[in-house]
Amino acid sequence: MIQSFGSGRERLSLSEVAKLTGMTRAAARRYLLSLQELRFVASDGKFFRLEPHVLTLGYAYLASLDWLEFTQPILRDMGGRLNENCSVSVLDGADIVYVARVQTSRIISINLTVGTRLPAAVTSMGRVLLAALLPEELDRALEATSMRPYTEKTVTNVEELKRILKAVREQKYAYVDQELENGLRSIAMPVIGAGDKVIAAINIAAHAMRVKKADMLGPYLDALRETAAKISQQSSIRPL
Repeated sequence: MIQSFGSGRERLSLSEVAKLTGMTRAAARRYLLSLQELRFVASDGKFFRLEPHVLTLGYAYLASLDWLEFTQPILRDMGGRLNENCSVSVLDGADIVYVARVQTSRIISINLTVGTRLPAAVTSMGRVLLAALLPEELDRALEATSMRPYTEKTVTNVEELKRILKAVREQKYAYVDQELENGLRSIAMPVIGAGDKVIAAINIAAHAMRVKKADMLGPYLDALRETAAKISQQSSIRPL
């Protein structure tokens, strides 16, 4: 329901909310009135809009990730040394969700911020997180994935993607070259939590005209490995 609102959908009528959610008007009205009572939405009698109180939901989740507190300065250090964009994300279904980010330049048309969602299948962090799933979990995630081409380099075949994920699992990093957007290269590694569980992914993103593949798989990968290890160590878990 809350996700019905967004850029270009700042104000929605009851009928529009019902259509976007697939609910009947009566059901949508009940949910909207409940959200209004909780101060998550407001209404002028005709249109509904989100209220600032809805931000408490997102901040509550971020606050529950205790490792984020020390991750941000470590991420900022790597971004400053390389002068590149660096991010941390977690998996939510077939998408990744950004939970930390250091931006030094704008290299992608999408405005990436904390809370941004991107399809996991075509991102380096997404492939790291997908590769860590159990087989049945991976199948469910891929069933919910739209294997559409974002560029001429996008992998759109599920079996080919599974082969790539197998390699990612073995080499413990993922490199994606212009599959989400032309000109964007990125490399990612997992962050390992208690019980050797992958809890997040960390990446470096750079423009293809400025940074060669050899650099991504050389000094950038070394820096990424060092940074991922620091985050793991400060979480009282074994480094990668």
